Amino acid sequence: RAVRPRPRPLLHRKIAMNPSQRRRFLRQGLQGMAAAWGARLATAAEAPARPGALRQHADGRPFRVLMITYRGTTDVDLGFRAYLAEAGLDVRYTLRDIAQDVGRLPAILEELPELQPDLIYTWGTPVTLGVVGPYDQPPGRAQVRDIPVVFALVAEPRRARIVSDLQAPERNVTGAVHVVPIETQLRLMHNYRTFDKIGVLYNASEPNSQAIVEQLRQYSSRRQGELVARSFAVDAAGRPSAQGVEDLIAGIKHAGAQWLYLLPDTFLGTIYDRVTPAALAQQLPTFGAAELAVRSGGALAGLVSRYYSVGQLAAAKAVDILAGHKSVREIPVETLKRFSLLVNMQTARQLQLYPPLELLNYAEVIAIGPGSRGVAS
Repeated sequence: RAVRPRPRPLLHRKIAMNPSQRRRFLRQGLQGMAAAWGARLATAAEAPARPGALRQHADGRPFRVLMITYRGTTDVDLGFRAYLAEAGLDVRYTLRDIAQDVGRLPAILEELPELQPDLIYTWGTPVTLGVVGPYDQPPGRAQVRDIPVVFALVAEPRRARIVSDLQAPERNVTGAVHVVPIETQLRLMHNYRTFDKIGVLYNASEPNSQAIVEQLRQYSSRRQGELVARSFAVDAAGRPSAQGVEDLIAGIKHAGAQWLYLLPDTFLGTIYDRVTPAALAQQLPTFGAAELAVRSGGALAGLVSRYYSVGQLAAAKAVDILAGHKSVREIPVETLKRFSLLVNMQTARQLQLYPPLELLNYAEVIAIGPGSRGVAS
């Protein structure tokens, strides 16, 4: 009687596949593994930490963190708090938002003797400067010099005179920069669509924006190009205003600009819902330096740092200060090591300006209409 061979286990069978099938098989397998690990990490993050595992002051007190934001809660703030939770720190937060009015900062700083924070978190250039002041000016009555400050979403901390040295701040402030180097952004813009004239809208009262406009001007000059720069109008109180922004954009287009660069200007980020539709009406492509300029503002493209990750980077510095007992004066100001290219295919279709195939190989493609989710920065 013939003995039938036992079937080989599936894992030991050889399956004939062509290269395309093999790549698909491997991709599906890796995606499954990633999903499984993601579920495990999410479960670990959601699980409450054991009381005995939380890191606190030596006497058992929780750490106190004052968070001062510019326009409510953003992904940056969520990333900051999530990182501290995952690091096992017992933190009590005090939240203060200035609702886009830096005039509210002095009243917040007057609360410091009562709040007694171990660390202050600041969002953006205006808030950070309002808290710590420029490094080369004598401290004002309302400026903080004796409490560690960690900022997030400051584009040019050195040019804004928040720190004189990124590697060794030598004062009570450090933080996370969110902007990709300007020349890297401009080279990618040129790869998408060549240009010799670039337009920019900016807030003339914000040091961060002034510094970036100067970099754009120098870049254009070195390449025999031209910068078409227009500043926002101001109201009776000297604050930037969106009045006439559509006319400013039409003027930039009329001057021959081939791109409108959306720099990381705090005020500009609050009016994407007017800027990007106006640029689209002029058939003027927009390139964003901040994630939400593309993701919710409707810009054509952007080379950006993810906001949530910027918050995590700032939080890593807070952990070093609170639990690592490091001096804030010695903790470098840093940016993320990896950036994301975002391409808005809905805007590309409206402009009939599609990205080259080599850019699509590593771009994240989204489809968001201009101003579809309101304001963002």
